[in-house]
Amino acid sequence: MSILGSGNGWRRWRRSIRWRLVALFLLLAVALSAVFVVGLQRAVQAGWEGYASPMLTDYVDRLAAEIGSPPDLARAESIVQRLPVTVRISGPTLNYDSRPPRRGGWWAERRGGDAGQADPADGSEDFSLSRRTADGHTMVFGLAPPRGHYRPRGPGWLTLLLLVGLTAVAYVVVRRMLSPLDAIGAGAERYGRGDFSQPIAVRRDDELADLAGRINRMADGLHGMLDAKRSLLLAISHELRSPLTRARLNAELLPDSAEQAALVRDLAVMRDLIDDLMESERLATGHAALQAETTDLAALVRDLVATQFADAAPTPELKLADNLAAVSVDPARIRLLLRNLIHNALRHGAGGAHPPVVSLQRNGQGQTVLKVRDFGPGVAPEHLPHLTEAFYRPDSARTRHAGGVGLGLHLCHQVAQAHGGSLTLRNASPGLEATLTL
Repeated sequence: MSILGSGNGWRRWRRSIRWRLVALFLLLAVALSAVFVVGLQRAVQAGWEGYASPMLTDYVDRLAAEIGSPPDLARAESIVQRLPVTVRISGPTLNYDSRPPRRGGWWAERRGGDAGQADPADGSEDFSLSRRTADGHTMVFGLAPPRGHYRPRGPGWLTLLLLVGLTAVAYVVVRRMLSPLDAIGAGAERYGRGDFSQPIAVRRDDELADLAGRINRMADGLHGMLDAKRSLLLAISHELRSPLTRARLNAELLPDSAEQAALVRDLAVMRDLIDDLMESERLATGHAALQAETTDLAALVRDLVATQFADAAPTPELKLADNLAAVSVDPARIRLLLRNLIHNALRHGAGGAHPPVVSLQRNGQGQTVLKVRDFGPGVAPEHLPHLTEAFYRPDSARTRHAGGVGLGLHLCHQVAQAHGGSLTLRNASPGLEATLTL
């Protein structure tokens, strides 16, 4: 399918500055050529009567005198054979037309005439190349069309080749002029992912190079602000851990009561929140934060469920494919991701009616796919794109009253991104299904 034949291709063409500039050059070339040709025709036509018309009039008078009055058919045919002209004679005693009869065709269709009808453009009663004899005959002279072997085809093909060549040259020149846009786009995408390790390369001295330099300086400023924010948050989190630990120890020494249990529980939530914040900031550096090693994911899933969810009610159901190849991941971060997903499924699932399902398999593209599904009420579709945002909780059963502070799925999303994978959430009807693809 051609570019113009597909909707996506047409949209890409409309958004492509390169192709739009090439099209602009072509339209400009056609417009300039048309203006030049029309202007030249007007200039020639303006000087026709004063320069060429007298000579052509004298030439026609000589041809008419040679044919004679009354017209001599043999002389007319001799002129047609000798010169590239057409002769049409009409009158009381002789009617002659040197042109071959037209058997329909596009000209007759355009004129609305019959086959064999004379072409009015070649001569008429008031045409300047017509002469009227004393005996009432009208002779009309015109240029004969070139014979087949006199019609050169080379210039037309050469013109087409030159046009295609000029188009290709224009595209190459425009592509070279706009080549920094590719580097600028790739750099902006890296900065958007939080990767500031490689600035946009500036290899030329023009306006696009200035733009790349400005974007690099903007990225340096953003990187500095993000580092300062991250350092401050890590420092605050670290400083809070010591007094929080002492507060929890003191709370546990208090006499058992409902108030003491609530205080210990709230202090535990604060501890988990600080741990999650610190882990989120570490994962913000992406792949650099990982300590990857070859890992058997199926064994990791079994061990995690056996050690941390053995007493869960209900116990997660495992559906793990056999003979899965080991993958290079950070096992601690994958355990964190899986633990958060299972906690989330247990918290918002169907209680004891149906346990959450943890499945592990390989898809058709050779990627490892880990899924955790609960069978609860799910979430409204408008909330799905926001569930991985930090501290986001929809106005549904998934609220503070159900537990959590809104960082679990956010951490899972960061772990997936740091591994170069993706985390997707969808309503499984019933329940919510989280899919990690590595």
